[in-house]
Amino acid sequence: MGDGNRPGIGAKTATGRRDLGGKYLTFRLAKEEYGLEILKVREIIGLMDITKVPRTPEYIRGVINLRGKVIPVLDLRTKFDMGITEETDETCIVVVEVGSRDGSTQMGTLVDAVSEVLDIQGQQIEDAPAFGTGLATRFILGMGKVNNEVKILLDIDEVLTTSDLAMLDAMTDQACEAGAPQLEKAAMV
Repeated sequence: MGDGNRPGIGAKTATGRRDLGGKYLTFRLAKEEYGLEILKVREIIGLMDITKVPRTPEYIRGVINLRGKVIPVLDLRTKFDMGITEETDETCIVVVEVGSRDGSTQMGTLVDAVSEVLDIQGQQIEDAPAFGTGLATRFILGMGKVNNEVKILLDIDEVLTTSDLAMLDAMTDQACEAGAPQLEKAAMV
């Protein structure tokens, strides 16, 4: 959604380069600052009980019951090989809309702390650095330069692979089937 004068995030500019300028929710993982396109963020919730689902990768913390809807929760620190997120008073879950070939799904991302919403101009964003052929950086939209700091801007649709998304869909379906009565009861409360 643009404001009429400015293309939306990802629209092509006159030079043919994607305009990544726009509003980003910034958050902390370890000592680094990251950002997500604000239009992908559905809500921010405090840490709540997460039900572990057996036989899932370590970076999948489990599922939560958010107003009667089962939502998988991903630990971004673990996904990025930064260790497991330690729970503090600032730890929270950012619920995002993730796109896939089959549509979109909501997913919770566990982060150390939410910082702020920043309006980052297109000229403040550089492409992700090239680290060679062995390192995929497709999940990085760009590097935002704000107040002499760098914010790593994530493409949440690329953070998870297609097989990750298929597994999350199946896991959510199983959790709904197994806990349907409890979810209906929780939705009524």
